[in-house]
Amino acid sequence: MPSPFPGMDPFLERSEIWPDFHNSMIAYIREALQPLLRPQYVALTQDRLFVVENHRPIRSDISVFETQPYFATASGGDTKAIEPMEADTATSILEFQHDEIRQPYIQIIEPASGNRVVTAIEVLSPDNKTPGAGQKAYRQKQEELWASGANLVEIDLWSAGVRTVLGNPDLAVDDLQRRYLVTVSRAEPTRCEFYGIDLPQRLPRVAIPLKPSDKDVTLDLPAIFQRCYDSGPYPQLLYYDKPAPAALNEDEAKLVAQVLAR
Repeated sequence: MPSPFPGMDPFLERSEIWPDFHNSMIAYIREALQPLLRPQYVALTQDRLFVVENHRPIRSDISVFETQPYFATASGGDTKAIEPMEADTATSILEFQHDEIRQPYIQIIEPASGNRVVTAIEVLSPDNKTPGAGQKAYRQKQEELWASGANLVEIDLWSAGVRTVLGNPDLAVDDLQRRYLVTVSRAEPTRCEFYGIDLPQRLPRVAIPLKPSDKDVTLDLPAIFQRCYDSGPYPQLLYYDKPAPAALNEDEAKLVAQVLAR
C-alpha cells in the first residue's frame, strides 16, 4: 500500500515511529548510492554517539538501616553508649542514568586516498533539532566535517524544532521557511544549495557532490521514501482518521484533508 502523500507524510512525524523510519531511510539511501559510486567511491553507514542523562524517580516502600552504637565519655569520666541518630527516610529518590544514543549517518569515502571522507549524508532527527546533548554532538560533527573539507548533505524531514542545517538559517532564503528542507553544502566550490519542500509536494531528486573533478550523482529521494513506506509497517501504524501528530497550519491542514479524501 503506497503512501497517500506524493511527498513527505506528516503522519510519520511521531516519536514512536520516527526512529524506524530514520534508520530505514539511511539503509536505503546507502543501497541506492552504492552502484552509482563504484568503482572510485563507497558508501558506509557510521554511528554518531552521544550520551544523555535520564532522571528516573524511585519511590521506596521501606528502608533497612544497619546501625552500630558508639561510646562517648561523660564529664565525670564514665562512658555510656549513645545510639547514633538515624536519618529520615527520603520521600523519593532520583536515580541518574547515562544512556548512550546512536544515530546512523552515511559517509562516502574514497578508498584510494586512505578512506578519506568526501561527503557525509545526514537524515536529521528530533535530537538534532532540540537543544541538548544530541544537538551539541551534531553541531560538533558538522564543524569537524566542514573543517576536513568534506561535503555535507542534510535531509530534514522532521518539521518541529529549530533549523540546524549547516547553511546559515539567518539568511533571507525562502526555502528555509518551507516545512521540509534538504541542503547540500559543498566544500569546493564553497556554496550551499537548498531544496525546500511544502506539503504535499513530492520530495526532490538531490545532487550528491563528490570531489570537484567528478560529476554529482543523483539521489532519488521520492523512490527512497516510497521504498521505506512500502517495506515498513506504517500503513498499520499511521492513523489517518485522526489528526496528524505533526503541527499543521490552517493551509496545511486543508491540503492534508484534500489528499486523504481522494
